[in-house]
Amino acid sequence: MDIMIDFLKSHIELPFSNPVLVFSLILLIILLSPILLKKLNIPGIIGLIISGLIVGPNALNLLEKNSAVELFSTIGLLYIMFIAGLELDMNTFKANKYKSMWFGFLTFTIPISIGFPVSYYGFGYDLLPSMLIGIMFATHTLVAYPIVSRLGIAKNEAVAITVGGTIITDTSVLISLAIIMGHSHGSISGLWGLKLAISILILSFLIFYVMPKVTKWFLQKLESEKHAQYIFILSLVFLSAFLAEVAGVEPIIGAFMAGLALNTLIPHSSALMNRIEFIGNALFIPFFLISVGMLVDVTVILSSTMVIIVAVIFTSVTVTGKMIAAWITQKTFGYSAIQRKLIFGLSSAQAAAILVVVMVGYNNHIIDVNVLNGTIILILFTVIIASVVTEQAAKALLIIEQKDLNIPEHGLDKTEEHILVPIAKLTKMEKMLDFATLIKCKKSGHPITLLSVVPNDQAAERNMKVARKRLEEFVSHGAATETPINTLATIDFNHASGIARASREILADIIILGWPHKAGFVDKLMGEKINSIIDNINKNLFICNLVKPLISSERIVLIVPPLSELEIGFEIWVRKVIKLSNELNIPVSFYGTKPSYDAIKTCLKQLNLRLNLSFNEHDQWEDLLLLDNQIKHEDFIILINSRRGTISYISALENMPSRLEKYFDENNLMVIYPQHFETNADSVEDITSGALTKGIEAIENIGKGIGNIFKKDY
Repeated sequence: MDIMIDFLKSHIELPFSNPVLVFSLILLIILLSPILLKKLNIPGIIGLIISGLIVGPNALNLLEKNSAVELFSTIGLLYIMFIAGLELDMNTFKANKYKSMWFGFLTFTIPISIGFPVSYYGFGYDLLPSMLIGIMFATHTLVAYPIVSRLGIAKNEAVAITVGGTIITDTSVLISLAIIMGHSHGSISGLWGLKLAISILILSFLIFYVMPKVTKWFLQKLESEKHAQYIFILSLVFLSAFLAEVAGVEPIIGAFMAGLALNTLIPHSSALMNRIEFIGNALFIPFFLISVGMLVDVTVILSSTMVIIVAVIFTSVTVTGKMIAAWITQKTFGYSAIQRKLIFGLSSAQAAAILVVVMVGYNNHIIDVNVLNGTIILILFTVIIASVVTEQAAKALLIIEQKDLNIPEHGLDKTEEHILVPIAKLTKMEKMLDFATLIKCKKSGHPITLLSVVPNDQAAERNMKVARKRLEEFVSHGAATETPINTLATIDFNHASGIARASREILADIIILGWPHKAGFVDKLMGEKINSIIDNINKNLFICNLVKPLISSERIVLIVPPLSELEIGFEIWVRKVIKLSNELNIPVSFYGTKPSYDAIKTCLKQLNLRLNLSFNEHDQWEDLLLLDNQIKHEDFIILINSRRGTISYISALENMPSRLEKYFDENNLMVIYPQHFETNADSVEDITSGALTKGIEAIENIGKGIGNIFKKDY
């Protein structure tokens, strides 16, 4: 026992210097602090900050603010900004860019308007320190953003304008800081502003033009190398942050710009996005929050009355300025009180940018130690306020959104959605599974079911074992995106009948099929597999031909025949087209008639969803290939088709999959056959009899063809 105590004394010193011990302690804090404070209904973010305060150099002194902590802290801050840009709904952001600019202007000018006179007249600071303190109040850091991301409301318009406003106000603050420091050093000249503008333009060109092209090429070439993709994306984030610093702005600006630039290339439901969020939320972002807590010196509060006064007044000015900016924004754009509360919560936290300002000012002897210590206490208070307010507002908004969701009579209950993916070729299975993951509703309690149909012959049992083993390989693929995968192997006399029976057994709503291959003589005689499935399975069928990576798509070309909006499956495929568009961040070009287009717009309004949708009149259904000159190679073509006997059936669209493949072989293609009546036991045809009927028709056609061969041409 004595030997153990002597060993511990010789190896454990305060603060801890052993890297293994330091890392173990930090991981223990990341694990336990959110769990313990959750019992007290306190956001986990606050737990991490308070833990940093307790173990930091100003309390128990278990950890020191060394280079390793600084490195991980910097990575965490850049990660927050990168994810904020990556998760931003670009359609909402573009539609509300002027609202973001207005909020950014308000949240920048109002705190300065309050803070400057308080510093200049109230505390008696000189002009330059008062200006520096004024811009301190204008900053804010998205410390509470992980809360809205976790609760799934990151795409709300209030979040979008706050994120956009954050980058505007922080950029303005950092440029103002550069001007103030240049003035204090006497280095401001006529060329300074021109150099800064040129640097920012070059930075924007590299990040928004060059980076997406390089990234798109890399992700397509290494589509199966998931780990390499993550490392590549991470390197681009930090390269962007470094380039921003070279350009004369803060690295957080570069990280946010990288998120915006890569937004359209990383689908939100992809395995790559899952890895980015998981590692950031599990490790790097908690490191940053712990490091913020380590800055706080509680003893300062007890040692100086002036520090307490400065901290209280500074906090009051910051909170008041941000609250007024959120209130004016709400009144200007007609937002709800909960959205105003959410805007205030996200924009009231002070951390990264204010630290940059105060440390630069303190190191250059512009502000004194009272302002420095008061600002550190301000950071703690505002982060606590922001975390509590944001979590309350986010939960309230989530409840309202769920209550307001309008599901029409024949709509698909998102919690009951069940997708079936039959396997034809294992080589294309990964793409099919990625596609199913993108369009799957995350609120559904059902897994994606992978199906393999084994012929009922003498080798059926052996083939069943092989099929099950191969199916299990794709379970881990689904786990990478946190998508549950269920595997099912069944024996049947033919592929189509097996799919029909399995779809009824699991109550599947959507069946995703691979593209039909050229049929042989026997298939033509007895009815092709794909036609048997289309004619005899009343489910929503998505027939896909994915010849390119999904991220290569630049537009969805949606071809909708007249009266398609009257089919029961209308809302379901509309939802999935919207989901695909939002995941890939690409617009939708509608080709069809005005009533169908208006029905989609109405559906969007009822579902409270946003879609970048453009209208193109088309009524030449006898020759759909007239659209050839309007379709580009990077377009994802989606045709809404229908079965015989339905209200939207057009005979000219028969056998359209093979014709589309012939003329658009370089495009990703999908043909959707919506469900056309309510499924019940009496309405499901026996697929064998359906195939037999088609076989008899085929024999009659072959007989007529043989008869025509022997006819003389007079």
